[in-house]
Amino acid sequence: MESGRRNRQPAHDPRTDARERALHVLYEARAKSSSGRAVIEAQVLPVDEMTADIVGGVDDNVEAIDSLISNHAVGWTLARMPVIDVSVLRMATFELVYRRAVPTGVIINEAVELVKRFSTDESPRFVNGVLSAISREVRQENN
Repeated sequence: MESGRRNRQPAHDPRTDARERALHVLYEARAKSSSGRAVIEAQVLPVDEMTADIVGGVDDNVEAIDSLISNHAVGWTLARMPVIDVSVLRMATFELVYRRAVPTGVIINEAVELVKRFSTDESPRFVNGVLSAISREVRQENN
């Protein structure tokens, strides 16, 4: 029997919540072949600043982000990965490269928790491995 990890309620940290909202926006954008900003603009209620920052950062840097992911996802293309995994990898890679104040361990742990909740059973290990490899390239410290 599974430990029930998918049903576990996450802590209500505003940054964690913003990352989850950003994941939903990026997932919707990919499903609609749209940009994250277009999805945000279509929302009835305003989106918080951190969610918009993550989504905008991914939109603005998607080519560089996808290149990093592709270089470190050995044997996998972005097209073969689950959409949730790609969205989480993009968000976390954006944070690793462009949000230096956020500790590496926090970024990777939150990404792994998101795929635990929303993706396949194999996704946590895969996402952890790809992000760990990216972090070794783009960050000097080992948080």
